[in-house]
Amino acid sequence: MGSIPDNLQAVKARIAEAARAAGRAPGAVALLAVSKTHPAALVEEACRAGQRAFGENYVQEAVEKMEALAALPLEWHLVGPLQSNKTRLVAERFHWVHTVERGKIARRLSEQRPAGLAPLNVLLQVNASGEASKSGIAPAAAAALAAAVAALPNLRLRGLMAIPEPGAPRARFQEIGALFGRLRGEFGLDTLSLGMSDDMEAAIAAGSTMVRVGTAIFGARPKVRDAA
Repeated sequence: MGSIPDNLQAVKARIAEAARAAGRAPGAVALLAVSKTHPAALVEEACRAGQRAFGENYVQEAVEKMEALAALPLEWHLVGPLQSNKTRLVAERFHWVHTVERGKIARRLSEQRPAGLAPLNVLLQVNASGEASKSGIAPAAAAALAAAVAALPNLRLRGLMAIPEPGAPRARFQEIGALFGRLRGEFGLDTLSLGMSDDMEAAIAAGSTMVRVGTAIFGARPKVRDAA
């Protein structure tokens, strides 16, 4: 692995090339640097290299980084599962949540979002492949949940997130992109969080507007502690 600035530059070049290959503008796809289990010092290094948006899986770990890096202009995204007992912390501290899959969680986030903050940006997690081991709603249920979330006063429904199975065919990405396209006009969606280090090209070809990249920026993840 190279340095974090070099890795960021290489990832951004991959994103731009994939966008051009798909006939899209290079700037149409945002990069979310997934910093889960990596120390705050590496997040700071990435920030100094120009990265502002970071994704975390574990709420308590993320809050510790937020406190350590409070002086930096960072945008925090929760990309891991969200338990009911963590919604208050998330509503108070995060800018985005990518993993909303239940109306109950969405209602708690809306109720617990502090009045002085902008609405919390949320994405609905879709389980496009029907894998029992993955979180997310079935594609057929997305429109109903989108309607429920869009009605909540302290949330801003931005779009969809999905994690296709490893080695998924390009058709899987296209299915997710098509679902996003069908819901976009009705609900004013603008964000499709799809694609990671190993599959971002297929995701961008399918219309992803945000790729979540960790390993290609920070290297292999350290062993994770039991955090949530």
